[in-house]
Formats: sequence, structure tokens, C-alpha cells
Amino acid sequence: MKLTLAIKPYKLILRYPFTISRSTRTSQDTVVVSISDGIISGYGEAIPYPYYNITQDKIEQSVLKSKTLVENAFGTHPDDLWNLLGPSFKDDYFTLCAINCAYWDYYAKSQNKTTRSYFCSENDSSPLSDYTIGIDTIEVMKQKISDMPWPIYKIKLGTEHDVEIVQELRKVTDAIFRIDANCAWTVDETLQNAIQLKELGVEFIEQPLHPEDWEGMKRLKSECVLPLIADESCQRFEDVQKCAEGFHGINIKLMKCGGLTPALKMIEKARELNLKVMAGCMAESTVGISNLAQIAPLLDYLDADGALLLKNDTAKGVTLEFGKMVYPTEKGSGISLL
Repeated sequence: MKLTLAIKPYKLILRYPFTISRSTRTSQDTVVVSISDGIISGYGEAIPYPYYNITQDKIEQSVLKSKTLVENAFGTHPDDLWNLLGPSFKDDYFTLCAINCAYWDYYAKSQNKTTRSYFCSENDSSPLSDYTIGIDTIEVMKQKISDMPWPIYKIKLGTEHDVEIVQELRKVTDAIFRIDANCAWTVDETLQNAIQLKELGVEFIEQPLHPEDWEGMKRLKSECVLPLIADESCQRFEDVQKCAEGFHGINIKLMKCGGLTPALKMIEKARELNLKVMAGCMAESTVGISNLAQIAPLLDYLDADGALLLKNDTAKGVTLEFGKMVYPTEKGSGISLL
């Protein structure tokens, strides 16, 4: 049977301007990839992301060059298709992710199964997802928390007054805090901040240093009073081994690693190395979040709030209720386009 590979671009509008240590944005372009046999369709998502040199044109070109392989892949296992595509996608794992996730969704739907049932029991519980608070004035950050009561918040930092921000936010909620510095701190800043942050109910710190500062991270792993989770330092499977030297855990992003197939290998490798495993999202819609949700039961920590940060969406699928993953009854990854 011949399959059809297609794309549809969208513009996602954010509920609030979203600021991290290196940028601010109010919207996010995205591309939804579909794989269909004319009756059953699977969906994946890729976003243009300048920090990783991913443009909309690159996504479109990558889809085009994979068309023949994908459209003749009927009956192929998703892992085998990933291995066939991988060598020509080394500079664009975002699109490889979208194709891999779309094909997993299609493959599972075609067998009348959920995607996650290939990886774990459908009844396995998942960790609660955090909700992200981007950098803003303290009053606006407080208001974001008041607007979205939640059990766990990820607080983006990287300002001149980071500890003060957390002290002020702590006044309006008893929720667990996680800190993401997005590479903005030095070793000494991290060590000093961590002492105060631990007293303020912070669970861990994500990516405090520049991704290539491995010596600094080794020092932090031995001296920091809070656990450290790799994000920018851990993009692909090859990075997991090295992260064990400087971090207590890794944050897997499907777009950075190339999809569900390599994410499963990263989880397995991390477990071998006694690392905690988190998976997170970008500013993406329910298509991307529903694919991410398929590995949620395998994780220690989860950051799957992407669709909650949007004013508009691309699809119906997995949702969050006070941090808890709610899976729809549909098969595959549960995605149906709006």
C-alpha cells in the first residue's frame, strides 16, 4: 500500500510573551507532518528554531527528500524506518522527529493499538508535568502562577536577581519549583544560588552552564547541593554517556534527539548510567505533546506543558489536568487535527 507524506504549516500564538535567558518570543511557527494511507493518518510536529539552525525551509526540504522512502514504508517497523532515514538527517533531527512520531502514530493506529502500548503498560502511571513560568517582571510572574494553579512549576531564570525572583514567587504558592537557567550561570553562581534555592523548595536545576563547560559541570556535580539536569548538553543519544560525568539526570526533547525511537534508547542508556530521566517540550502544539506523552510512563520528571502556553492549537489529543496526563480513547498517539 502506498502512503502519503504531507506537511501543513501553522502559526502558534503564545498566551504570554515567553522569555528565557537568551530570547523572547510572542509566537511560534510550526509544521505538522502527516503520514496517511487515505483512511488512517498519523501526525508529528517540527518547529523552526534558529538556535539549532532549523528553518521552515529546511523542514520542507527534509520532508521532500524523505518522501520516496516514507511513502513506500507500509508495513515497516518505525524503528527500521528511522534507521533508513537517519543517515540523511544528521543536520535536521527536528524533521526526523516529526516523521518518526507521525509514523509511530500511523503504525499504532493501523494495528488498533496505542503508541505507548509498544513501550509500557497502558495502565502505568506517569509523573506529573510541570508548568513553565517564563522570565518577566516579578509581578507578572506571580500573576502567571495565580492564573494557573499547578502542583509543579518550572521557573525560567537567567537575570541579575534570580534568587529574589524565587523568593517572591514562593510567597504565592507552595508548589514544587524546578529551575531552568538555560546556560546563563557560572559555576560559582550556581553553587551559591543552589544553597538558597534548596531552602526555597527547589527540586533541581536544569542546565546552569554553557553546554560545552564540562569541567564546570563536573565540579558542580560533586559540590552542588541540588541535583542537576542536562538539557542543552544532552541533545542526542551520543550525549548521554558524557552527561553522566556532570549531571544527575537528562532532559530528553523529542525534536532534538530525532523522535520516539531514539528517545527510548536514551532512556535505556540513562538507566544503565543511573541517571534520572526527564522529557520536555518546546513551544509546540498538542500534536507534539501527544507524541511526547507516549513515553511519559517511563520517566522520572515531565515537562509537557507546551500546548497550555498557547492561545491556539493544531489538534485534539493528550491533555493535562493539574499536571496529570489524560489520554484520549483514540488509538495511536491519540491525535486528531482540528
